[in-house]
Amino acid sequence: MNIVIVIDSLAGGGAEKVMLTLAEQLIKAHCVTILSLANKFEYRICERLKVESLFTDKATKVDRFWKINKSVAKLEAWFSSKQHEIGAIDLVLSNLDRSNNLLAKSAVKNVHFIMHNSVNAELARQKKLGPFSYRYLKKSKQNLNGKSLVCVSKGVEQEITQGDLITPSAITTIYNPFSLADIKRQSDEINTQIPQSPYLIHVGRLAKQKRHDILFAAFAKLDKKYKLVLLCNKPDKALKLAKEYGIAEQLIVPGFEQNPYNWIKHAQALVLSSDFEGFGNVLVEALAVGTPVVSTNCTFGPSEILIGELANYLVPVRNSEQLATKIKLCLANKPDVESAEILQKVSAEQVAQQYLALRR
Repeated sequence: MNIVIVIDSLAGGGAEKVMLTLAEQLIKAHCVTILSLANKFEYRICERLKVESLFTDKATKVDRFWKINKSVAKLEAWFSSKQHEIGAIDLVLSNLDRSNNLLAKSAVKNVHFIMHNSVNAELARQKKLGPFSYRYLKKSKQNLNGKSLVCVSKGVEQEITQGDLITPSAITTIYNPFSLADIKRQSDEINTQIPQSPYLIHVGRLAKQKRHDILFAAFAKLDKKYKLVLLCNKPDKALKLAKEYGIAEQLIVPGFEQNPYNWIKHAQALVLSSDFEGFGNVLVEALAVGTPVVSTNCTFGPSEILIGELANYLVPVRNSEQLATKIKLCLANKPDVESAEILQKVSAEQVAQQYLALRR
């Protein structure tokens, strides 16, 4: 099969990492091209994988009303050229709003739109940024009416089907793919930066959604012997915020890491403090390397990942007191997580087959 994955960029982010993992699995038996709108790449890319960019810059405004017709024409021309090169394209996977907006208005066929996040939570956040930002995002979601949607969690699917903003032509849930053996291999790589003293870890960009304020407030209530490692994109901003909670001296901020797994493996626990997620990839990655997790029970993902006894380590969102309490419980109990049920459902091999089955 000829498969094209379209995404806004390949800068560090969850959706980007998910699609690279999927592409690396699919390319074992199929022809896969990743088309990034922006000419921005932070992740290490497999040599066998074809990656092209549609625009020469950050491509931040390519779907605005004064540019979208030209952008769609450019996108269609790229697909036409690609078909001349490799033949008919069997499957197109679109990711994130700008890519979705262009493909939704294009004549490109066999497109499925991946829903990586809670639509309602995204809209609520955007509303705080002003009417123009909110209107743009709402219209972006409405552009998906009559389209085939793939949700990364059952919670996201349920939210869309029960709401009235988007009426898809088809909708299904496919969990994010994880190369579990590769994650374990990378977690064993030697890294001299990893601290010898006990530490907790949080992985995620510095964004309001991730609620570093709740994380820091909870961490301030823990024994001072623990350090807190943040793998995030804005180390200076993180340190500034940490000072407000009196934990700056305990913070370790290496910045963006190509391999976060050895950091995660050696942590006493991984903490997720988000208001919302689409799935919560980092929870699965921690479980895969045997690291216990504590997470807010945010929409969506964590309650589908932490089931059975692991559900004891879910806490309400925006509650630093309960987050601290559950972290202390986790550190005391040291739960065995390597046999977590979710790990049987998210292998890249299984997920790739589910995506291939989308072909009509």
